[in-house]
This record gives sequence, C-alpha cells and structure tokens, in this order.
Amino acid sequence: MLQQTTVATVIPYYRRWMRRFPAMKKLAAASLRDVLKAWQGLGYYQRARNVHGAARLFCGRFRCRIPDDPAVLAQVPGFGPYTVGAVLSIAFGRKRTIIDANVRRVTARYLAVKQARGTQADRVLEEFLQRALPDKDVGAFNQALMELGALVCRQENPLCPRCPLKKRCCAWRRGLQDVIPGAVARSIQAVEAVAAVISRGDAVFLQQRAPKGLLAGLWEFPGGKIERGETPLQALRRELREELSVVKKEARPLLTVRHAYTRFRVRLHVYRCRVQPLPKADKTHRWVPRSRLKEYPVPSATARIIEALERLA
Repeated sequence: MLQQTTVATVIPYYRRWMRRFPAMKKLAAASLRDVLKAWQGLGYYQRARNVHGAARLFCGRFRCRIPDDPAVLAQVPGFGPYTVGAVLSIAFGRKRTIIDANVRRVTARYLAVKQARGTQADRVLEEFLQRALPDKDVGAFNQALMELGALVCRQENPLCPRCPLKKRCCAWRRGLQDVIPGAVARSIQAVEAVAAVISRGDAVFLQQRAPKGLLAGLWEFPGGKIERGETPLQALRRELREELSVVKKEARPLLTVRHAYTRFRVRLHVYRCRVQPLPKADKTHRWVPRSRLKEYPVPSATARIIEALERLA
C-alpha cells in the first residue's frame, strides 16, 4: 500500500484491510471483486491484483507462508527488486538493499549524485548501499534509511541541521541539498469525458473495464472521452452507440465530477439518460439495484456519481 501512497493516506485503509483479511488464507480465498472493493480509493489497482495473486500463490505452493528464496520471490506477481529486498531484509534479516524514493534521495544527497536516476546512477547507489549494509539488523537499517528520507531528508525543505548524517553528507557540505536529486517532471493531460446513468426501475447500468490498463477490472457508468470538436452531448451519443449499440433519446445533466489520476486531470460530465433499446446484461455489463451499488469496486469518480444518486433517492 505504501508504494506510490503516503503513510497518512494508507493507515485507515490498512486497518480496514486487516479487519477484512486478517490472514493470508482469508485473502487468498477472497474473490478479486472483494479485494478490489477493499482497495477502493487507494488507486494503482494493479497492486491489489498483485497482492491477491501473491497470496493465492503462497497458499497454493507454500502453505500460506512466504518463502525466503529470492529466486522464487522474483517470480511472484508484483515482486520487483524493491519488494524482494524489503521482504528478505525486514522479514528474514537477509543482507539485501532497498532503494525506494526516500532511500534514493538520502543516498544521492549523501554522495552528491546530481543525476540520481538511470542505470549508471542506480549502479552507484546500489554499490554504496551494499558496502554500507550492516551484518546484523539489516531490516532496521533499511527502514531507518526510509524513515530518514521521509521525515528529515525530504524532497522539499529538507531538515539538514537535524540530520544525523549531515557531517558526511556531500550535498550538505556543498550546499546542493535543494537541487539534488531534482524534481521529477510530470506532464499532466487535461481530459474531458462523459458518463451516462441509465435506469431501469430501481436499477442502474454498470459496465466493467477491461482486465488490463488504467483502472482495470473496475465497474463504471458507460461513457468515454470527448473527442476534438465534439460537444459533451455529441460525445455521449457516440459513446452509447459504440459501446452499447443504443440510441440516446434524452439526456439531463446530473453533475460534473473533477478528478485527478496519475497523469490525467479529468472533468467528467454526467447525464441521466433515457435510451432505446435498453442495454442487455452479460458478464461485463449489469443492471445493479441502487441498494447494491456500493458492493462493486469502482473508480473514485464513479463513487462520487453513486453518492449523488443516493442523495436523489
């Protein structure tokens, strides 16, 4: 959960998760839908699929225990070098390095590595950390480095006077702590989109996203991006025709949802629609009673639409 998400955000999710899945066996026996629902709101849903797949693999092959073999762990869904190193060092006391964003920042400043990303920089940081690893309490050492980066050696406004490494820190001695390792440039794409709330009695129509890609496997209302030159209503008409082979007969504005994903800033225009014919249900398309909407794992924007529908009830 802490990969790509802050501690403050994670804590309430972690507590709810542990109440829902107190043991690996419980998680392995759960359906993917239940797992995604428990993860809802954390984003990066591939992490939830990976932890679910890992639990099933460990319970199926290792009696619900995590093996300490790095070769085996490297084949587990979601276990890259960072996770393998974290599990082996923290859980088993093995001499393995961990390089997350915090450790990378601490080490890059300590060595004054200005370009802290890329193969060459990774090699320099890895070689230094291998030499620095203690013979005992490797897990505590790795966790201390991560905490140092999170609490003291911060990306912005680092607390260098309070840092226990400042006397040997090359960046501090050279006055480079504010420019190393440098900010990661991210381009944010603005997206305009539409969604349709189609009703049949007390039920509304949901469809499931593809099993791979952004928000894979989650449920949402029909719709999609507004193409260049389209109005929201024109895009709505086209999306309903392309996705469901239905014709929009009426569309009334419900709300506008603004939401940000990793690389996208989305403005979603939501309409209550009457269509002809009514779309048919199948494995990835369902008529869901409003009272059961919260049982489905949905993106955050869809959750806000469901909240709006509850207020109208």
